Amino acid sequence: MIPPMVPLLHHVDSGATVSVVLVNWNTKELLRNCLESLLANAAVPLEVFVVDNGSSDGSPEMVESDFAGVDLIRNRENLGFGKAVNLGMARATGPVVMLLNTDTIVPPDSVRTVQDYLEMTPDAAVVGVQLLNADGSRQNSIANFPTLLTELGNKSLLRKLFPARYPGKEREFPGPVEVESVIGACMFVRREAIEKVGPLDEDFFFFMEETDWCLRFREAGWRVVHHPGATVVHLQGKTAEKVNVRARIEYYRSRYTYFRKHGGPAGRFALRAGLMFKVTLDLLAHLVMAAATGGRNRRITNRLAVYWKLFLWHAAGCPASWGLAPR
Repeated sequence: MIPPMVPLLHHVDSGATVSVVLVNWNTKELLRNCLESLLANAAVPLEVFVVDNGSSDGSPEMVESDFAGVDLIRNRENLGFGKAVNLGMARATGPVVMLLNTDTIVPPDSVRTVQDYLEMTPDAAVVGVQLLNADGSRQNSIANFPTLLTELGNKSLLRKLFPARYPGKEREFPGPVEVESVIGACMFVRREAIEKVGPLDEDFFFFMEETDWCLRFREAGWRVVHHPGATVVHLQGKTAEKVNVRARIEYYRSRYTYFRKHGGPAGRFALRAGLMFKVTLDLLAHLVMAAATGGRNRRITNRLAVYWKLFLWHAAGCPASWGLAPR
């Protein structure tokens, strides 16, 4: 269920043109590096909110001691990404809200580039940047709305066969382009659009909440744009890799949540059956590979453990107690 939007603080004028919201959960050093890059390179007035989801690694204390100008919001437990972002947005005062992952590094001028574009493009609600790997190579920064074809097929193959329909990192754009959705590691959202469409849907605990949001913006008549001229380094997966199995379960849960909202009964059934079939096949394939290598290939055994847990989760009826949410 989409929560009602908590009114933004119109009566407070912070002077910020961009309100940055970061959600942190036990990523202390990543968060430090992200904040340092953001604040050192800021070419526009910023206000920064770190919403901490019950971290136990000293992250909140580090923010309090080393970043006095950052507004820290401390939650007692992991409330999920969407709910935490909504808490930060409720305090935002700038005309633009920037959602930023803690596993990112913000280069100079990226914030200014997007802010200037939004000022010139009043019908754009969302602008996503070009995400880069640490070596400067491009990451996939554009997302299509999930369908049975994208979720049950091979996304990499779809991008290669139909690059115009499924744009990926292989495709280079000369300038801003309208897209279905963007990857939420770094996205800028117009405050006016948020007030009309509402905040993130808190039914998504982690993953795909930004995809659902982009769909809602587009349905309300707003544009979603990918801007290749603005870049952010994304240390992809660092936030979730420490809890890989639970994160994968949460990803599957988010796919089912999305189809429950937008896919219809037949689509939900087909997705559940198709993904369970794929998980079973992957489990059997990795069992064979693990046996063939005598269990000495760690990559294979790790993947086997993931597919085994996914299989058990599906067999148990996808219980809510499994995944990243507090147990």
